[in-house]
Amino acid sequence: MKNSNYIINGILAVAIIILFIMQFTGGKTKEKASDTVEAVADSAKYHLPIAYIRTDSLLANYKFFIDLNEAGIKKIEDKKLIINKRSDSFKKEVLDFQQKAQMNAFISAERQAQEQNRLAGQQQELEKYISQVDQEMALEQAKMQQQLTDTIIAALKIFNTPRKYEIILSNAGTDNILYADESYDITKEVTDFLNGRYVSAKK
Repeated sequence: MKNSNYIINGILAVAIIILFIMQFTGGKTKEKASDTVEAVADSAKYHLPIAYIRTDSLLANYKFFIDLNEAGIKKIEDKKLIINKRSDSFKKEVLDFQQKAQMNAFISAERQAQEQNRLAGQQQELEKYISQVDQEMALEQAKMQQQLTDTIIAALKIFNTPRKYEIILSNAGTDNILYADESYDITKEVTDFLNGRYVSAKK
């Protein structure tokens, strides 16, 4: 009898200890869960002074960039037209020379050599002109890019007065920002602000 009492008392003691442990750890879990919920609620209320602009969308809708891009495209097309005309003219002269050489139409070998040298000089001039145009277009593009950047930065300083944001990031696709809440996206707001300030030269 005494042995059975000891066994029952032992089982009861273990059960009480287990219940105590469960109650103790369960209370802590509830407290931690409660703290987590409060922290999430506080973070949802707090908005960081940071924003980002989707540059691809901005440039697609910024009137100044559209006009600047059209002007740049027109300059390139005009230069290409001149290059094509010069190239076509040179090709005709080369073809004419080849036909004359095949038909022995030159008065002398010396005259043929002179004409060949003249064409070689023309080819060098054409290649030099094409290289010069390429350099001019590269410089023009860099100038346009700098002008665009300066314009946007200057406008953003006004846009951000009084100071709304400590940092404004630029993002194209997912180049810089892999994820951000849409509430930090000020692309449309900035685009509207820039277009409101821009007066097209076409007017």
